[in-house]
Amino acid sequence: MIRLEDVSVRYPGNVVALCPTTLEFPRGTFTVILGSSGAGKSTLLRCLNMLTRPSSGTIAIEGVGEVTSNRSLLRRHRLKTGMIFQQHQLIGQHTALKNVLVGRIGHYGTFRSIWPLATHDQEIALESLDRVGLLDFALQRVDSISGGQQQRVGIARALAQKPQIILADEPIASLDPATSDDILSLLYRVTKEDRLTTIVSLHQVEFAKEYGDRVIGLASGRVVFDGTAKDLDARNLGRIYEEKTQKADLAA
Repeated sequence: MIRLEDVSVRYPGNVVALCPTTLEFPRGTFTVILGSSGAGKSTLLRCLNMLTRPSSGTIAIEGVGEVTSNRSLLRRHRLKTGMIFQQHQLIGQHTALKNVLVGRIGHYGTFRSIWPLATHDQEIALESLDRVGLLDFALQRVDSISGGQQQRVGIARALAQKPQIILADEPIASLDPATSDDILSLLYRVTKEDRLTTIVSLHQVEFAKEYGDRVIGLASGRVVFDGTAKDLDARNLGRIYEEKTQKADLAA
């Protein structure tokens, strides 16, 4: 479980990216964060592993502790947190296997990580590629495969960490609808199989309704909806998206 207590983020110039927010994310749940561009989705997601540091509040992780101001506990937390990015963040000239092995480096010290990783790590990486359906592509350069396959390599890299938490920041933004559905179906399946805490930011309401055990809606850095997909009706969608639309209309 992850617990945020009054977490907020302010950028220079007193720009509020996230208002004080208190949330809990239990294990085994697939949570979707919805909102317009600039609503605070990525800020909230990146706070969860401290890639964006909160201006106030605390973040506590079950089995680890409060990580906001403890570097040792934060390292333990990040070791068990897989991150999946919109642009994949892969090394194009390396094979799929080498990219997935990056997910094992955090288990070793800096000096040890410059040497080839052990057979055990190779086996974990190959198992992770197999789980995402890319075992046959293990020795292929990732710049020679499709965008959807590259995102699967990114998921395999996260799985190679043996995570308890997966954070995915707009993981299907550059993919076609069919490939997007495949990627979210894969993430949902591994969430349930491994009892992970998975939190995904999306723009696509239809996918939020299909896959979200829980949906959190943000508008102007505030949580304006927190419920199940079946509660994501027109009124609640209006709360998530209407405020930004109204501001745009007034500006016009």
